[in-house]
Amino acid sequence: MRPFAWAGRALAVAAVVGLTSASVGAFADTLPGNGKTIRYAQSDSLGGNYVAAQIVMKAMKALGYDVKLSTMNTTLFFQAAAQGDVDLATDVNFPQREPGFRAVEKQAEIVGGGLIVGGGINGYLIDKKTALAHNITSLEQMKDPKIAGLFGSDGKAELISCDPGWSCGDVVDYQIDKFGLKQTVHAVRGKYEALMVDAVTRIKDGKPAFFYAWNPSWTTNALVPGKDVVWLPTPADALPPNVPNKASALVNGVEGCAGGANPCRMAMSSWNWGSVGNKEFIAANPAVKTLIEQIKFPVKTWSGWEYAISKNGGSSPLINKLADEWMAANKPQFDQWVATASKVH
Repeated sequence: MRPFAWAGRALAVAAVVGLTSASVGAFADTLPGNGKTIRYAQSDSLGGNYVAAQIVMKAMKALGYDVKLSTMNTTLFFQAAAQGDVDLATDVNFPQREPGFRAVEKQAEIVGGGLIVGGGINGYLIDKKTALAHNITSLEQMKDPKIAGLFGSDGKAELISCDPGWSCGDVVDYQIDKFGLKQTVHAVRGKYEALMVDAVTRIKDGKPAFFYAWNPSWTTNALVPGKDVVWLPTPADALPPNVPNKASALVNGVEGCAGGANPCRMAMSSWNWGSVGNKEFIAANPAVKTLIEQIKFPVKTWSGWEYAISKNGGSSPLINKLADEWMAANKPQFDQWVATASKVH
């Protein structure tokens, strides 16, 4: 599953290096990437991962590497990485993409622990106004036609689910059945972004809404958990066979969990954007491994990127602007990543 997936396109590579030309001239021979090229891939699902990719590229260029960026879906990336046609990607969604990775793990490896600090979460949300007015604190209460009817008609709630083809929709369909909600909840699978724009408008207008979402995402930036919406805890861990269950769905410290539940049982365990590289490439480039192991961004940063992209579109100028703004505000952190990695040869 790609928690939020829009049609992506190749971005122009911004060759911004954190070293002056004089420094490069003086130290190019000592940089670990001198004379080497990285074939770097990004997913065809546009989001904050595209901004992160620009920052990662800038860091690799600062290590002396030439970077060639391509855009492809994750299934094709796994094949290309296994064949040695692509070296690295940093936006592979785990654990959802675990089965695809396992098919190529002899040729590829996971690098680092994920680019989101603490990882992300997935689950069901309703507007806070309705939750408080009717004391709704769990997904199980949707079995009651009176509660479900608040979010639809004739005792049946309309739940905004995922695009057809996204595995998160498979999770929703499976859990509706598993939790005994088929008689009172109807999952709507369509173009997620369009459906959610309508949901945002409804909630801002004080009307009920019920939807599946994840954090970090533009959705939870537009509708803030604990302020505008609340997460509904699920009654048990339950995932379809095509979605790996790597850990418990109980997550501590979830902001905006209905009824103040802590831990909050989400739709599944935490997810993260993982990095995967060709094994031979990683072995030959320990500086890249050290670099990727350090790079992490807070959930709030990711959500901000997602929100900016959702409002303004995912043009190359916008992606580069967001990356440059982060660089300007976090130069010491960026420089530390590069300095630590540059010592590894």
